[in-house]
Amino acid sequence: MNKLIVSPSPHDENYIKTSSIMLNVIIALLPALAAGCWFFGLRALLLTAVCVVSCVVFEFLTRKLMKRTNTIGDLSAAVTGVILALNLPVTLPLWMAVAGSFVAIVIAKQLFGGLGQNFANPAITARIVLMLSFPTAMTNWAVPFFYKSSADVVTGATPLVSGDASYLDLFLGNVGGCIGETCAAALLVGGLYLAIRKIISLAAPLSFIGSLALLSFIAGDDPLYAILSGGVFLGAFFMATDYATTPITTKGKIVFGLGCGIITFVIRHFGSYPEGVSFSILLMNVLTPFIEQLTRTKAFGAKEDEKK
Repeated sequence: MNKLIVSPSPHDENYIKTSSIMLNVIIALLPALAAGCWFFGLRALLLTAVCVVSCVVFEFLTRKLMKRTNTIGDLSAAVTGVILALNLPVTLPLWMAVAGSFVAIVIAKQLFGGLGQNFANPAITARIVLMLSFPTAMTNWAVPFFYKSSADVVTGATPLVSGDASYLDLFLGNVGGCIGETCAAALLVGGLYLAIRKIISLAAPLSFIGSLALLSFIAGDDPLYAILSGGVFLGAFFMATDYATTPITTKGKIVFGLGCGIITFVIRHFGSYPEGVSFSILLMNVLTPFIEQLTRTKAFGAKEDEKK
């Protein structure tokens, strides 16, 4: 005789632990990190290690001071550290990377209650704070070794500024920029891995990339150059899909992605900053509660309250 078991929702038998999700994200980021080390040298690995260690330490100490259960085991702090490092130029002083980790973990994450309570992506918040605080260091882009056929790291403009890189260089990452944003191929592999593993939905990334390409085409710019340059793929696949700071519903994700694409285009085309991905995602993070309210799924049989 079969038993009928009554229990409250959710009734998901395929529940995935947070640590498993974060581990998959780390795995997906490894190709971009490897490409960064290949093009910019072992200092890229050192900078990443500093960001990861400092993020984990700051989370451990903050949770300890607040007398809360420690959460470093969920690997979210490690993920934040890797994403932050990939958003930084390889020439950035290490102490600035530690300062960025403090902003990401302590200010943007833990002071709002920890994972799931933060309203903005911690890594993006840290990058913007560093960019506004240390603009010279944050725009000191390193040119890859192979670009100048030299073993010395030299600095130069990003493709968005110079406009002289080929499609192949943009796709493979043989251009100046942050550690993890230059190699579109590696980021695409990582993003598809997360989609295949059903860790992320492609709704936000595709609407983000598609809207940016379409607006660039309408404005007379090169749409392929626009999506391969800067941090579009890094932002679309790894930051515009953050569970805590982006909408839950598919409609909400599409709206979120469209907003990111539109804001990125406006900043690039009309603003003083050549790159607008981080600002666009942060602004859409702020709008996420309103997007969810407008796109929420109506419960079956439910009736809206009548306005008096």
